[in-house]
Amino acid sequence: MRYPILIHPNDKLKRTAQPIDVITDETVALLDDLYETMVAMDGIGIAAPQVGKNLRLAIVEVDEGDKFELINPEIIEAKGESLDVEGCLSIPHVYGTVKRADEVTVRYFDREGQEMEVTAFDYLARAFQHEIDHLDGVLFVEKMIEQIPEEELEKYMEEHLND
Repeated sequence: MRYPILIHPNDKLKRTAQPIDVITDETVALLDDLYETMVAMDGIGIAAPQVGKNLRLAIVEVDEGDKFELINPEIIEAKGESLDVEGCLSIPHVYGTVKRADEVTVRYFDREGQEMEVTAFDYLARAFQHEIDHLDGVLFVEKMIEQIPEEELEKYMEEHLND
């Protein structure tokens, strides 16, 4: 089932999401629905608060077929720093530069309840941080350094980010 995406400003996007104590059939169904919603919206990540569910649950898929289903994720280590352009399904047509760690190690539970740990670099690390921010009620525009007008986005990325 596809959910509608909550659009900023919406108070539900600003809440700290609640941890999931027990992974139920409903949790697994929500993961499936979040993924369907993310793909339909052409996103690379989605967090439960973006569909009005106040739960610490997110999905990230930067490369097709390499999907991370994150239940109660936490960043346990972060290294480096880089600037890159971000956007968000909940803030359509707004893009801007955000400084984030280059490398993060994330601990989370998968849909089977197994504790997992992954170290991610570059774009995947950025996506993890963006989605975990959603779970903490933080939107990328609060960390945005420079807004890039949508019509200038492609040119900006060619000039600044393909060094």
